[in-house]
Amino acid sequence: MSSCTALADLLRQQQWKLVTAESCTGGLIAATCTDLAGSSDWFERGFVTYSNAAKTESLGVPAELIERHGAVSEAVARAMAEGALRHAPAQLSVAVTGVAGPGGGSAAKPVGTVWFGFGQRRGGPGAPIAVHSEMRHFEGDRAAVRAATVAHALQRLLDLAGQA
Repeated sequence: MSSCTALADLLRQQQWKLVTAESCTGGLIAATCTDLAGSSDWFERGFVTYSNAAKTESLGVPAELIERHGAVSEAVARAMAEGALRHAPAQLSVAVTGVAGPGGGSAAKPVGTVWFGFGQRRGGPGAPIAVHSEMRHFEGDRAAVRAATVAHALQRLLDLAGQA
């Protein structure tokens, strides 16, 4: 059973919904989720916020936060995950922002650097949101980095939903 199928089963059991906020994957996490028949039972929506302006306008990520830390940062991934939950009736979120390559990397943030934000809300729309973040570095070309990002995001979502 794939991690996405297992995640779908778990979210259905818990009657939870998932929302995604994606930058470097350009909607691939949402596409992977919605490839499954019946995904409307557990997948709420996906935000593709590739530009900095989209992160601010769609998710409420403060522009100053992006300016201070850069789009590929822990602070922005966390703000994206929280913003996704604030803008969707869901209990679980994933946000990804990274450098998929082949260009755009730096010494501090080389190609393959991806920050993940995972948000969880227990209760209704006003309930507190807990956010967890982590950084990973994936090897390979653009397609490999994006595929590894999707796989990691789905596996961690499965782990987090299973702990609920």
